[in-house]
Amino acid sequence: MSNKVSIIEYHYVRDLKNSRYPEIKGLDVELFKNQLSYILKHYQVIRMEDLIEAARFKKQLPENALLLTFDDGYRDHFEFVFPILTELGLQGSFFPPARAIQEHQVLDVNKIHFILASVENKEQIVKDIFSLLDIHRAEYSLEVNEYYYNKLAQESRFDSKEVVFIKLILQKELPEKLRNIIVNDLFKKYVSPDEKSFSRELYMNLEQIKFMKKQGMFIGSHGFDHYWLDTLPPEKQEMEINLSLEFLKKAGCDVSGWVMSYPYAAYNDSLISIIKEKDCVLALIEDGRIADLDKDNPFALPRLDTNDLPKDRI
Repeated sequence: MSNKVSIIEYHYVRDLKNSRYPEIKGLDVELFKNQLSYILKHYQVIRMEDLIEAARFKKQLPENALLLTFDDGYRDHFEFVFPILTELGLQGSFFPPARAIQEHQVLDVNKIHFILASVENKEQIVKDIFSLLDIHRAEYSLEVNEYYYNKLAQESRFDSKEVVFIKLILQKELPEKLRNIIVNDLFKKYVSPDEKSFSRELYMNLEQIKFMKKQGMFIGSHGFDHYWLDTLPPEKQEMEINLSLEFLKKAGCDVSGWVMSYPYAAYNDSLISIIKEKDCVLALIEDGRIADLDKDNPFALPRLDTNDLPKDRI
């Protein structure tokens, strides 16, 4: 018996080769099936309820315990993931962002994904961003373009320095209003002028989420607006959490013992205090480690990316 668990994080799981955006950074559905075959051979897949009990009541987990989690509420999860998990008798834990589902808005993070998937030469996107910064520099008292590039363009485990720059400047660095303006301009230019139709194609709807919940899947909170929650003042953090809990209630979830997946893995002490007060029992981050319930903060449990596991049937 053990108190360790491999919590695996998924985002896009789709038939990439036959999709409109084969360059999107996702897991092909056939590789997902292969990875599950590997997982079933080497791990014991647990349910979220098992993890909650182990964390709250110090119950032991089975050896090689593994939990499957899926962020961002994509339609992929209903069309591909849910049927596969159901056939195998496995539970997935799904964390949809409320506003994207309810108001048919495409999250800025997803707009950025599809902009990147639509433009082969990422330096062209950088040039577009620089041009838009030039237009708005005086209004927003912006630094020179080279300042932002030198600060943000650092290669990461999964992305080139150009891609890291594009993500960070459009997700976090600039004022929110300006980020929205630039992202919307690029999205309309490279992806689609019809955001609501694109949103309905990209995300699950509430009825699909409710159906998965009734069929035994676990539904948790991924915020309302998908903000970097650590950048918000406490009163706005609380508003975000309240709105996300209202959404969970609409999905048929019990909010007396719910689970949070922080957008961007961004959290701070004030946020943890707020979710504790509102009966959250666990919260997940992205840290590339196996979670250890004896050592890790239950409100910052690390997850592994799908790329950290093999995608074959060994």
